[in-house]
Amino acid sequence: MLPFAIPFPDVSPVAFSVGPFDVRWYGLAYSAGIILAWLTIRRLLQNPRLWGGKPPFAADVADHLVLYVIIGAVVGGRFGQALLYDAGYYAEHPFEILKAWKGGMSFHGAIIGSGLAILYFAHRMQRSALTAMDLCCAGMTLTMVIGRLANFVNSEHWGRVTDVSWGMIFPNGGPLPRHPSQLYEAALEGLVMFFIIRFVTHYLLALQRPGLTAGVWLIWYGIARIIAEFFREPEVGHWLNIGPFTAGQIYCIPMIVFGAYLIATAKTSAQPANLKVSQSP
Repeated sequence: MLPFAIPFPDVSPVAFSVGPFDVRWYGLAYSAGIILAWLTIRRLLQNPRLWGGKPPFAADVADHLVLYVIIGAVVGGRFGQALLYDAGYYAEHPFEILKAWKGGMSFHGAIIGSGLAILYFAHRMQRSALTAMDLCCAGMTLTMVIGRLANFVNSEHWGRVTDVSWGMIFPNGGPLPRHPSQLYEAALEGLVMFFIIRFVTHYLLALQRPGLTAGVWLIWYGIARIIAEFFREPEVGHWLNIGPFTAGQIYCIPMIVFGAYLIATAKTSAQPANLKVSQSP
């Protein structure tokens, strides 16, 4: 006899159709997340109190920053999926990497791609890379909630088989109840992160110490993802699935280490963010 399970919500992945084209909730969710992150970054740059004076650059520079990060996240996420999770398949089918519309995005790859995009943005726009990282991390907390909810609606990245009373049978997850791990991640990586980052930016005024906000974000994301991975179905056959630990958890270790480095160096920063960058438009 199967344990009690909550049925998966009867929600169509297609929000609406325009002629032959389907507009999916998944795409709408990520679009909303990007807009929310952009608005949040602009709002932070319009609050002089958070910077101890004049913000490091004009709010409209956030338009360029977000565009760079979107490109970096998409490219990094796609190549990260190929290198970190499906290297064997993409080695045999290299041109499949370019078919991003088929799905398959690595979050860790997206973080690396975003980081490289921020470095390029900082170099080209003559801005502080650490401050840009802080802004992006502070801006995407609720975006993480939306993204994980989109994973849930899309019935992907579901959890391990379970007998807990809130286990759920996913349409493509087999006949047994599973942890709704996407919801766990939405709570830990998104909602809890929102309150942590809100505290450090608005009460500890961490934006005045470039790198501090990004360091906190990296450490908490690593911790939250490691916790969630104990409930999430691991990538089958991955060489970094070692004992009870998964590849996703191991990929979080460098994030935590780098986050700790950013926090340690931010505490000894000699100047606030608004004095470390050019004021030119």
